[in-house]
Amino acid sequence: MSTTFQLDTSTSRANPTPAPMRRLTVPKIRARKVDGVTEEPIVMLTAYTARQAQLLDPHCDLLLVGDSLGQVIYGLPSTIPVTMDMMANHAAAVVRGSYHSVVVVDMPFGAYEASPQAAFEAAATLLKASGAAAVKLEGGEAMAETVEFLVQRGIPVMGHVGLTPQAVNVLGGYAARGRSDAEADKIVGDAKALEAAGAFAIVVEGVVEPIAIAVTKAVACPTIGIGASARCDGQVLVTDDMLGMFERVPRFVKRYEDIATTISATAEKYASEVRERSFPGPDQLYQPK
Repeated sequence: MSTTFQLDTSTSRANPTPAPMRRLTVPKIRARKVDGVTEEPIVMLTAYTARQAQLLDPHCDLLLVGDSLGQVIYGLPSTIPVTMDMMANHAAAVVRGSYHSVVVVDMPFGAYEASPQAAFEAAATLLKASGAAAVKLEGGEAMAETVEFLVQRGIPVMGHVGLTPQAVNVLGGYAARGRSDAEADKIVGDAKALEAAGAFAIVVEGVVEPIAIAVTKAVACPTIGIGASARCDGQVLVTDDMLGMFERVPRFVKRYEDIATTISATAEKYASEVRERSFPGPDQLYQPK
């Protein structure tokens, strides 16, 4: 039987333990939408570490190693400074920590825009270094030639239209897109161009709901909404946002937990026990035999 590897969480090291291969594939994700309908919505969350991937993997169809790690992990002001090395290293960790979900890795700003050839070199590097199954890139019709170039050469591509964070300097901020007729038409046109180029799925981010619904109806491949509509074929959120790790989050985020408060309170309790010398206690110490 084919095997993959899971991390053994009972040890302090990343010891591989064989598990039956049950990983989903890009064609299976694409095939979830039949005649314009996705009966079971597609679940995607971001993941940046092996342990995070372990915890999310059983519940997701896709794990996105998003360039949002620039802000979430590295404290950068935007996704623009993110590097290829950052993406490759985190994607490799997520692949090692998962066995079920399709792992998709964001192509960082500057790695794919110059030409289809440059995009292929960058995408091939990411997939070889990480073991991820697909790449995601931002941009609509302008990137269709690149998407087609990659797909024809064996690299699955997820598209991304609407609010594209890597273009924040051009857009002038992170406001919702599609409020004007011209912008709405462009978003729909961008999605159609990406589908025609061979994208297996398209993220629709930060657009007014009627436009998200129009995009979902206009393309045969699945749409993954984020700040879009429940009528998209699937949904994605930044995991740290929905877990409540940050006080300030976009309007479209639902905070399912308040993990930040838990972490802070636990650290406070630990600090108190250290200062009063009640930790470590007998259960944490080694004594002579």
